[in-house]
Amino acid sequence: MLDLAYAFKKLLERNLDGSHNTQGNREETLYLFAKQWHELGFKQFRRPEQISGRHVQALLKRWKSEGLSVGTVKNRMAYLRWIGEKTGRSFIFAKDNSVYGIAERVYAKNDQTATPLDLEKWAQIDNPLVKASLELMQAFGLRREESIKFMPGYADKGEHIELKGSWCKGGRDRTVPVTTPEQRELLDRLHKLAGKGALIPDNKTYIQQRRTLDRWVQKVGMKNPHGIRHHYAQQRYLKLTGWNCPKAGGKTSRKLTPEERVVDQLARLAISEELGHSREQITVTYLGR
Repeated sequence: MLDLAYAFKKLLERNLDGSHNTQGNREETLYLFAKQWHELGFKQFRRPEQISGRHVQALLKRWKSEGLSVGTVKNRMAYLRWIGEKTGRSFIFAKDNSVYGIAERVYAKNDQTATPLDLEKWAQIDNPLVKASLELMQAFGLRREESIKFMPGYADKGEHIELKGSWCKGGRDRTVPVTTPEQRELLDRLHKLAGKGALIPDNKTYIQQRRTLDRWVQKVGMKNPHGIRHHYAQQRYLKLTGWNCPKAGGKTSRKLTPEERVVDQLARLAISEELGHSREQITVTYLGR
């Protein structure tokens, strides 16, 4: 395992493509692959250039037995293909995931639970910067990376916050409106906490602070913070339309009147932009249909 993990380390150092968040996720996932291949008995697999179809199939079999979600398996397949691309072994992979029995994602399925920030568990976190990042997820629906890289001195524009593309998935700048006193109070506190800097200590990198946040979340027993983002989307929908979304117990789109459908569509488009998605279809994951 150590030989393969070290070889992955050198491969990663030679190929620094993608954002810092992408590189960090890739590093963690490749080390996971090395560990799992070792556990599966591939002890002679010591170099990335040795990757073959049987290595891929062994991991897929394990992941399916673990009941991983379609999204997780697809993401891991992308990292496996990255190894193939960088080692000249892309030919071992089928272009279509269906060949491996990986289904398409079903956006309408209610497989994600919207959960507000657990304030009792949040209060147990002894790290002001981590607590602030979690508050940003709640107040503005930010992703983990965005909430850690957030610079109040740059982002706070009064009636909205502006997110740099380098903070965001896909590298696309975006704005999120400031519509509540709670959002304004949080931003005012963050100015005092971080000044012109980000919510990252001077002696840490982004990746190190991300791991610090993850450790605290695990330590206090908090659910996946991404559920906070779902909660934000559902609360925004309620505010923009005046009624709950389907995933929060509201009417499905088939039961809306023609006038309500117009309002529904406009709300979904606005929420899609606020969350940093380019397709309105993605809102089905958060809101239902």
